[in-house]
Amino acid sequence: MSEELVDVALGAAEANGIAYADVRLISPQRYLHLAVRDGSASALTSSVAAGVGVRVRTEKAWGFAGTTLLTPAGVRTTARTAVRLAKAAGRRAPEPLRLTDDPGPLNGRYETPLREDPFEIGREEIVGMLLEAERRLHVGREVKSGLASFQAWDERKWFRSSDGYGYRSRIVHVGAGISATAVRGATVQRRSAPSSFGGDYRQAGFEFVRGLGLDAHAEEIGREAVALLDAPACPSGPTTLVLGSSQLALQVHESVGHAVELDRIFGSEAAYAGTSWVPADRIGTLPYGSALMNVAADATEPGGLGTFGWDDEGVPAQRTPIVEAGTLVGVLSSRETGARLGLSHSGGTARADGPDRAPLIRMTNVDLAPGDLSFEEVLEGIDEGVYLDTNRSWSIDDKRLNFQFGTETGRRIVRGELGEQIRNPIYSGMTPEFWSSMDAVGDRSTWHLWGLPNCGKGQPGQSARVSHGAPVARFRRVAVRGG
Repeated sequence: MSEELVDVALGAAEANGIAYADVRLISPQRYLHLAVRDGSASALTSSVAAGVGVRVRTEKAWGFAGTTLLTPAGVRTTARTAVRLAKAAGRRAPEPLRLTDDPGPLNGRYETPLREDPFEIGREEIVGMLLEAERRLHVGREVKSGLASFQAWDERKWFRSSDGYGYRSRIVHVGAGISATAVRGATVQRRSAPSSFGGDYRQAGFEFVRGLGLDAHAEEIGREAVALLDAPACPSGPTTLVLGSSQLALQVHESVGHAVELDRIFGSEAAYAGTSWVPADRIGTLPYGSALMNVAADATEPGGLGTFGWDDEGVPAQRTPIVEAGTLVGVLSSRETGARLGLSHSGGTARADGPDRAPLIRMTNVDLAPGDLSFEEVLEGIDEGVYLDTNRSWSIDDKRLNFQFGTETGRRIVRGELGEQIRNPIYSGMTPEFWSSMDAVGDRSTWHLWGLPNCGKGQPGQSARVSHGAPVARFRRVAVRGG
């Protein structure tokens, strides 16, 4: 029945004199969220959704409509609505649309490799795992609150276009994490693991969650939260900064990933999420950072939340260099923005968060490549500095240029060794100056692929799950202070 509905929607769109149409049927789209706080269940959410999104193009404009009414009459009406919107928009469009010429799959198949389907694991088993991990966070009376959480997503999609391309996919994402909040008087400190934002996430089955070993790490996290209550404040002033992998992954997300989305560069996102400091005419020549900076967007990376077979325009997943030896060489693009820039093909990054939303340029897996130094070698030669990791707060302007980040944890670096803990550290800077100050990059042993489940963009708003790989790295003369 699903493929028949796709055919009906596509036929209704093509019958109305349009240049192009594509149809996405999502059925089902499942979500599961389980959480335990302070010994009791705090989240028991399970949802199932389905729908069809129809996108059409005249010679001058796009039209889009979506529906949850999965009947022939429902999808036929939706396709005709999309056609009417495109024709109405085309009457005011100044010039014809141009698109890159990207071959798609004739009958593609993509599926997340799973050893354990998370939606077939008993809820009792998952909650039991969370209860045990949360219980172990309470290492003393100062730990006033503990949280252990689990999330899973499952999306099955049928895609077909009037060009004759089509594919089917099933993508499963999972993740889990813990956090402890310690309180003494007016002082509050939190520690999270494996990272903040609910933990770590991967395109995988429940075996990934088992491998996180939340219960094995919980007592250590609880002790670190308590220890931070007595830690001295972070020192203030310009200093040598070493960022851990988790925090550096968020730095890549905010100051690189969003800044190189081509719709932002062209100003299409100005009303909501901002634009970019990157000039369109400097792509290929713009200095972005030091010669040690190498970044790529890779939608083929195993386990990434931004990994797929084809995007929501039917463009194959690919690896796109973004920064090479400190110079901006590429961007995240769609068929329309790629053609506007003069690219020969799309970067394959157009994705929507459901059938009721049109595709936008979204990050795939935007990674900072590792260097050749061990963690100890990154610390060498630092007389005084700080090591910061695990995000606590973030702020960046609408051009992705001026930023300020706070982290949950920090350590002094004294004569090349990690020293005492410091609390409430904050660092700030400007994107090109910050990345230009990077003078040491950790090797593969310090690199980790982190999943981020809540990247927001667009009007109406859409949420995407993306991944970022990052090593540890060292930056010179960065402004640091205590919060």
